[in-house]
Amino acid sequence: MQISRVNKITNFFFNLSSPLGLHESIEVLFPHQLPEVKKVIEIFFTRYFNDNEKRHFIIGINPGRFGAGVTGINFTAPKQLTENCQIPNSFKMQTELSAEFVYEVIDAYGGCAAFYKKFYLASVSPLGFVKNGVNLNYYDDVDLKEAIKPFAIDNMQKQIKMMQTNRNKCICLGEKNFAFFNELNNEHHFFKEIIKLPHPRFIMQYKRKTQTEFVQKYLDALAELET
Repeated sequence: MQISRVNKITNFFFNLSSPLGLHESIEVLFPHQLPEVKKVIEIFFTRYFNDNEKRHFIIGINPGRFGAGVTGINFTAPKQLTENCQIPNSFKMQTELSAEFVYEVIDAYGGCAAFYKKFYLASVSPLGFVKNGVNLNYYDDVDLKEAIKPFAIDNMQKQIKMMQTNRNKCICLGEKNFAFFNELNNEHHFFKEIIKLPHPRFIMQYKRKTQTEFVQKYLDALAELET
């Protein structure tokens, strides 16, 4: 019996395990075994990915503690899950800057149904990290960056396979994230070409006055993926 794409996706998230060799000072954001997270992941992917169409990858860094570190869904904080995706949940109604920008792009593209029919939001690391109570990007800790390589490679390969991915081009978000992922891509040939874009958090934190211009830049990149 053939396993549906939705089942493949949910199996992927529900069977994640923490990367090995992390320093004891680093906490892993790993919400995927919680009943409420399992519930919203099943609803989300059944609603938006219950088909056999190829998806284009948009690749972030790693989940944050107010977004995917809570919901289990990349670039989606509880506020966006409720208001944009229309998925009821019992999470604390909080948001994060990256999710706010990404869903502004999604709305400008035509909304969740139109966007997710074509694109899949991934991350170099599908699990996030916290150190001393604050978010930690994998590349900001030399040992962590080295430790997650096998984890990142294995999970990228699994996601590419389950999504029947369009491998001509992908989008990678953030300068340092691009540098790391491009190195992995040169070795493992995930995608033929990588389009680099500024990370949503950088835009919201430092370029908010020109936010509309960056939304258009993202829309132009999405159009390029589809050519």
